[in-house]
Amino acid sequence: MHRPAVLAIAALTVLCAALLTLVAVEWRPLMTLDGHIAHTTHRWALDEHGLTHFFRILTDWVWDPLTMRLVAAAAALWLVWRRSAWRAALWLEVVCALGTLAQQALKAAVGRPRPVWPDPVDSAHYAAFPSGHAMTATVVCGLLLWLLRRFGAGRVLWHTALTVAVVSVVGVGLTRVWLGVHWFSDVVGGWLLGALVVAVAVMVYEGQPGGRPSSPGALRDPFRRTDTRRTPAMPWTDRR
Repeated sequence: MHRPAVLAIAALTVLCAALLTLVAVEWRPLMTLDGHIAHTTHRWALDEHGLTHFFRILTDWVWDPLTMRLVAAAAALWLVWRRSAWRAALWLEVVCALGTLAQQALKAAVGRPRPVWPDPVDSAHYAAFPSGHAMTATVVCGLLLWLLRRFGAGRVLWHTALTVAVVSVVGVGLTRVWLGVHWFSDVVGGWLLGALVVAVAVMVYEGQPGGRPSSPGALRDPFRRTDTRRTPAMPWTDRR
């Protein structure tokens, strides 16, 4: 067990617990900050109709939790089909499922109401804390990035995936606040909890037999199928 990983998990645990406590006790400075951000972004959302519509498309279709889970499922199928990595595929799906369960349990336990507006631009269900969109995007993107690293993704693929992941995680959180369906601390909570889930999942995976990374460059040809069969050696012939 690597010390940096343990320290990262400990730090994320403390931050998650602190934010959860402040939200649960309705700490006034945090509530005031959330209210100020919510009213400001809601005013912008009402003024910028085109941008608000674009954000609704992104949050309801591109970065929706269901879309993210489908991306994870597609990645799991790819791992099995092209890499025969059954263990990694199962790990990916189990962690995503457990993350969703933890998210819904926290929502029910905290029971924080969402912002209410006389002129809403979007709607959402269930309790507010943590943001399901932000947490799901963080979990899925974090796990997929780690898998790319583990299987030795090439530089271009890695930087492309990293850019898409950062834009998705940050973008979905900001759109949820802009559309007035979450407080800003809900989104921060989703990011922190998602990062904690990823950190714990990676530590568990690497702590199991066979959890060490494979050789570098294994994903540089993403369509190459792993084949363990060897080509039979040709018998030596003596030409005279």
